[in-house]
Amino acid sequence: MSTAGGIEAFIIHLARAEARRPQVDHLLVACPISVQVIDAVDGRALSPEEIDTVYSRKSLFRPHYPFSMTAGEVGCFLSHRKAWQAILDTGLDAGLVIEDDVEMDGEVFVRVLKLARQHISKHGIIQFQVRNVAKPGPIVAQGDGISLARPVIVPLRASCTLYSRAAAQHLLDGTAIFDRPIDGYVQLHWITGLRPCLVIPSGVGDRGNVIGGTTIQARNVPLLKRLRREALRPIYRARIAAMSRSNDQRPA
Repeated sequence: MSTAGGIEAFIIHLARAEARRPQVDHLLVACPISVQVIDAVDGRALSPEEIDTVYSRKSLFRPHYPFSMTAGEVGCFLSHRKAWQAILDTGLDAGLVIEDDVEMDGEVFVRVLKLARQHISKHGIIQFQVRNVAKPGPIVAQGDGISLARPVIVPLRASCTLYSRAAAQHLLDGTAIFDRPIDGYVQLHWITGLRPCLVIPSGVGDRGNVIGGTTIQARNVPLLKRLRREALRPIYRARIAAMSRSNDQRPA
């Protein structure tokens, strides 16, 4: 049932990833708000022509993204766009987008989500990271043992994220064509105009390795390609860090 004008959760689930269905069922029970399951876009099923209509192999933004996106990453980005569109179509104030490999501690998450809901209209994007964040940034709000931090360098992963309605619209408008994975795009706050915050603790974890591993990254990648990626990754991350710091503006 829709909670128009309020908040609702959307679980992104790829139908062929049958090993993940029990985890989806867990999330349906553990999540403290109304939940819908969204059929993920299967990147493997996309034709080259379909991929070319949404994916730019030439970098659109600085810093240059040095890797080619996999079909799975393209499908993942399109799946999140479906979730953003669902937030708008359902008439919500905010929507919680959850990937199907997320583990949720329902008792903790109730408190975490309460704080996030109080501040989502101001910040637009609030992340619930499945890994510890070494440098979460300055604390901008606290309550009931939960902190809301504003990282200088936005962490990767879009496993569990709360979006305001305005942020969902803004992200949709800016990503009809994209040049990098969704979490890499969200990092570019100087491009998006949206500065994500994150909650500590998050109340969520990662069960991807337990339930079959990634459905996004390509398998059996040639050795030379893997070595090139390993060489370029720290360079790209350093450039992201430098641009994040140079565009960092503390809230008043």
